[in-house]
Amino acid sequence: MTSAFLSQPASRRRVLALMGGAAVLAAGLAPGLGALPARAQAPAAAAQKIADHFSSVKTMTGEFVQFGPKGEQTGGKFFLERPGKLRFNYEPPSDFRVISDGKSVLLMNQKMNTADLYLLSQTPLKLLLDERIDLTGNKVQAVKEDPDLTTITLADKSMFGNQTISMMFDPQSFELRQWTVTDAQGKDTTVMIFNVKEGVTFDPSVFKIDYNRVNEINEKKSGR
Repeated sequence: MTSAFLSQPASRRRVLALMGGAAVLAAGLAPGLGALPARAQAPAAAAQKIADHFSSVKTMTGEFVQFGPKGEQTGGKFFLERPGKLRFNYEPPSDFRVISDGKSVLLMNQKMNTADLYLLSQTPLKLLLDERIDLTGNKVQAVKEDPDLTTITLADKSMFGNQTISMMFDPQSFELRQWTVTDAQGKDTTVMIFNVKEGVTFDPSVFKIDYNRVNEINEKKSGR
């Protein structure tokens, strides 16, 4: 797996798929749904209930399975603590990690021994892991209610470019079931979560980034 975050489409799609789910896992949907298109005004109350539920979720952990646009499948575990902290551990053979410590975001490929570091404020995670997510304006593209699922579709060019994120919830429990990121080329990446636990306590090391190791890896890569 390539670890480039901003320049490699496949990796960007994978990471943004996870981030799209984190938008709900981290803080849910903030107030501001008055900006919904007219066709979505009717189910706005259901979306607000989902917002109220997830705004109370401070920590969350569980497992995920990810399906890529070519049918490829990967999985692993995720850990989340609001605000700003997130970790995705991909299972072998990928041995890939995504870690946000509240200040920086690290994409670590332990198998390839690469480490890409970015400021949290310069990635979509800044929006997704904030204490309160601002979805005013035209971010909420649609809200669809079916008997077994409520689907909320988000788009924000300043954060996601031309991608959209569709998140699917149980309409009774408001639990997140899965999310799908559609990229600018119309390719979908879907993430399903299960065995989710809320209100857990994490050791600080879960979200710790070893900056010395990151520097060493990058210095060797640059030949210094």
